[in-house]
Amino acid sequence: MHETGIEAYTVLKDGKKLRFGYTTGTCAAAAAKAAVMLLCTGRAPETVRLVTPKGIELDLQVLEPKLEKSIASCAIKKDSGDDPDVTNGILVYAEVWKSPSPGVTVDGGLGVGRITKPGLKQPVGEAAINPVPREMIRQAAEEALDECGEECGLSVVISVPEGVEIAKRTFNPRLGIEGGISILGTSGIVEPMSEDALIESIELEIRQQHVLGRERLVISPGNYGADFAKEAFGVTEDDIVKCSNYIGRTLDMAVAEGFSEVLLIGHVGKLVKLAGGIMNTHSKEGDGRAEIMAACALKAGADAELCRKILDCVTTDEMLRLMHDAGILEQAMTYMAERIDLYVKHRVKEMIPVGVIVFTEAYGMLCATPAAREWLSGINGKGE
Repeated sequence: MHETGIEAYTVLKDGKKLRFGYTTGTCAAAAAKAAVMLLCTGRAPETVRLVTPKGIELDLQVLEPKLEKSIASCAIKKDSGDDPDVTNGILVYAEVWKSPSPGVTVDGGLGVGRITKPGLKQPVGEAAINPVPREMIRQAAEEALDECGEECGLSVVISVPEGVEIAKRTFNPRLGIEGGISILGTSGIVEPMSEDALIESIELEIRQQHVLGRERLVISPGNYGADFAKEAFGVTEDDIVKCSNYIGRTLDMAVAEGFSEVLLIGHVGKLVKLAGGIMNTHSKEGDGRAEIMAACALKAGADAELCRKILDCVTTDEMLRLMHDAGILEQAMTYMAERIDLYVKHRVKEMIPVGVIVFTEAYGMLCATPAAREWLSGINGKGE
């Protein structure tokens, strides 16, 4: 059995070691690197080395190399480790050829979805290859060129033949991604973690924060919120507990642990659900983003036509744009903050103050609850 280097990375769950895996983005980048080497040298490597954004070095087996009419193609097999994933075991192909244009262009082929609705991370018409995987593919192709001593432009097309059928079992069609799967991954690595284990790890981090003497617990659903907290407010990485989708459970833990206050900072795509009383923000537990946004817009004076447009949107970014263009965004977000405040107070039985800050990349901070505004006033008063 070929060793990839991922075997050394595991997590412990109920006394059982669970293996890490690697993403479709990693597979695409590795396949692109191998295909460029085949194109430039006439021979495909047996394995290709890739360092993921997480810093883990992989040595992946190259499959199905083919060189015809100055077009090279290679495949990498997806390994999701012990994380349940519909893409586990599929082959991700990269087809490459030299281009008269400088640089590396990346596109999607068979089984990679196309964006058909606005508001996603790529423009309408583009392949559903997220920004981090796109950059990984470009970097891997450029590394191969350097290793081969070549200087030229390249075209890279990523294909996942099985993706056509797999996509039918995902939310992609509803999101406006047609014809295949998305090429994903921000770290390049799949970390297996069951729901129970994740909640246990959150609880452990919360306990550690309290043991360190912190009276305020700062939480965020994930990297977006954590990054915003660091950049906008100077909150350090060590101060933040990532609570994933389990906002209600995390608030419960904060009360039980005896914190004096909680500050929650997150992207509107997650936190809008709090305005509807949804405390587990995973899509399987409930969505309602469009309905809640439409209600906020209506409260701010939107007419029926605008509300219908909001209900037809795929992403919260697109909903916000509609409200912004209509001149009601600030009022709508004020109402959303009121509803969020109502539900988080109910969750903690008003035993501790909970401040919530909601942001988005396009508009920055959208709204803040009263406890969050008090905290912001405090740090502004210190000149931070």
